[in-house]
Amino acid sequence: MMKIYTKTGDKGQTSLIGGTRVPKNSVRLEAYGGVDELNSYLGWVRSFPILPELKEELAVIQNILFSVAGNLATDTSVKNLKVKLGVTEEDVAFLERAIDRMNEQLPPLTSFILPGGNQPSSVAHVARTVCRRVERRVLDVAAQYEVDELIIRYVNRLSDYLFVLARKIASDMGAEELTWKMSVK
Repeated sequence: MMKIYTKTGDKGQTSLIGGTRVPKNSVRLEAYGGVDELNSYLGWVRSFPILPELKEELAVIQNILFSVAGNLATDTSVKNLKVKLGVTEEDVAFLERAIDRMNEQLPPLTSFILPGGNQPSSVAHVARTVCRRVERRVLDVAAQYEVDELIIRYVNRLSDYLFVLARKIASDMGAEELTWKMSVK
């Protein structure tokens, strides 16, 4: 049985894929740690009684996010690594099709909406904000290291997906969507 603890990180360092040791607060770890956090929120959304097809989509996305995290955890300066983790054009297209499908079933947006509705849609909104933070951290990594452009596109599209998912869940469950009321003083 594999041990959960290795004690190799007890001094605040960890290994990237490829063996390079880095501080646990490095930009790479911030990025793939955020992906892990996002993945956990998606699991939470999946735990609610939402439509089975949404649960299936989320499971697909969670699997892709493991590849995204693995890619971000890979030291791209190490040559001849056997594993190439990432996303594909089809993964981005999958999100776009899902967004379009859900949007067709929703009333058009006429103003900004406030995050909320019910528990699962609220968690989806939290996941969306975590996804936006992940996108910023991935861009921080890309400023210093090689990052596959498709990962940046995927994470950007995923935040759009999560916004529409939150609306879809609220709509499916009959939750009210509150709109922003601009206060002018």
